[in-house]
Amino acid sequence: MEDNICGHIEEIKELKLPKDLICEECIKTGDTWVHLRTCQTCGVTLCCDSSPNQHMSKHFHHTHHPVVISAQPGEKWLWCYEDEVMVEYE
Repeated sequence: MEDNICGHIEEIKELKLPKDLICEECIKTGDTWVHLRTCQTCGVTLCCDSSPNQHMSKHFHHTHHPVVISAQPGEKWLWCYEDEVMVEYE
């Protein structure tokens, strides 16, 4: 990871990867999503802010779990909602 990152991202030692490439909330209601994010606190995978329901942002505001990773194949980055910091990883 990069040198100048926020404390929330710095605390992550092992990534929680998505179990399935679905938004767990959109599936319940039959909705669709654009991209997926996986919470690094609890491991839930939900849809991004470009999706109609913005479930991951709602999850952050409800739980205060700050860091997500992109669950999109080929994308390798983390985002901290609280500090608005993005970090790429290998």
